[in-house]
Amino acid sequence: MKNKFFGIHSLLVAGAFALTACVGNAPAPETNPQTETEKNPGNVIESEQANAPKDSDQAATASKSLGDNGQSEVYFNSQALDSHRLNTPENIPTASTETRPVASTDKTPTDPYTEIPALIQSIFDYADTLYKAGFTDSATAYLERFRVIKPLWAQWETKADSMLNEFGKTRAEKAKAFEPMVFQIQNMNRANANYDLVAETADSLIALAPGDSLTQWAKMQKETAYKNTLAKAKKEYDAIKALADNQAQFAEAEKQAVTLQMRYRDFEEALQIQALIDHIKELAQANDAAAAKYWESNDPAKALAKADSLMQKEKFAEAKELLNKLKSSKLRKEANERYVKLADAFCTKQRKATSQTFAKAQKQKDSAKKKKLLQESIAPLDKCLAEYPDNPQKQKVIENKQFLEKEMAK
Repeated sequence: MKNKFFGIHSLLVAGAFALTACVGNAPAPETNPQTETEKNPGNVIESEQANAPKDSDQAATASKSLGDNGQSEVYFNSQALDSHRLNTPENIPTASTETRPVASTDKTPTDPYTEIPALIQSIFDYADTLYKAGFTDSATAYLERFRVIKPLWAQWETKADSMLNEFGKTRAEKAKAFEPMVFQIQNMNRANANYDLVAETADSLIALAPGDSLTQWAKMQKETAYKNTLAKAKKEYDAIKALADNQAQFAEAEKQAVTLQMRYRDFEEALQIQALIDHIKELAQANDAAAAKYWESNDPAKALAKADSLMQKEKFAEAKELLNKLKSSKLRKEANERYVKLADAFCTKQRKATSQTFAKAQKQKDSAKKKKLLQESIAPLDKCLAEYPDNPQKQKVIENKQFLEKEMAK
């Protein structure tokens, strides 16, 4: 039994030591560490603390290096690039993205912010497992083996500082080299330049491989230019549509729409400019050419005032004829608005007539006469729908008619 116990104990210790292999390939100062009491009789810990660099000293070393003139130069930070949305640890590109370095592998890059703490925690968890299983000596030896990695951490920091300085120099050089193009793109967007001009310059910058930060910044500048130009094109689009819909200036509206389409080819899908051109052509074809000619020598404002007067006098037919004629004038918008009011007023009067006839039908005891009155009450509703098919009360008129038809069927 004693031999069997030592065999299990040796296997666990060997497994514990093997787990630390994933920490790194750099050799530890001691491969078979002694206990703290054996290797530090009394003042070794204090000596280590005295020799260890202070945090402030490490920070200073990490952010500076000596230049040719002996003075310290900071390379880690590049304000010129950092102002252009430098990638942070949260969005470092993975191997599957288009910004993947050429020399990268197919594996996802290690995230030191999560994976190293997780690895350390697994070491503590394993040591605790050994301890709870009664293998106190193995747990102690395992943790002591972990502690000898401490001097390596300083080496890793030094290596990281060296690499950061190298990267920082390259970033600073790129920031200076591409600064003119960056300012040019910024000024273009500030001046609300058209998208195609900004996109051309931004694509030229991207083609020069300025680095991931400036590449991403250039793409975002293109998006900003696209939104700005789309808003500007939308205003022009609305103005052209209003020219046709509200002022009956169909020839001029079509001309401007064609020009708009040529100037904003990148926005055809977003604006549907061809559909606008087709809409203007349809309006022009339906337009009364004789009426348009009439308004070249007559005042549409006076005619509109006359139409208002006719509506007040309930001369609906005359008002309708005049308003239809006014739809070919520069007051097309006002004529359309009056036309809707005319339709509403006309149908209101017809529904009132229907209501009065229906009231008479309800009082009628003779079924034949009642059915005749119900039939008469439907006639005004049909007249409303015939005269103004798209009147504001269309749904109510239809519901009234359906109700009366059900009454007749009883």
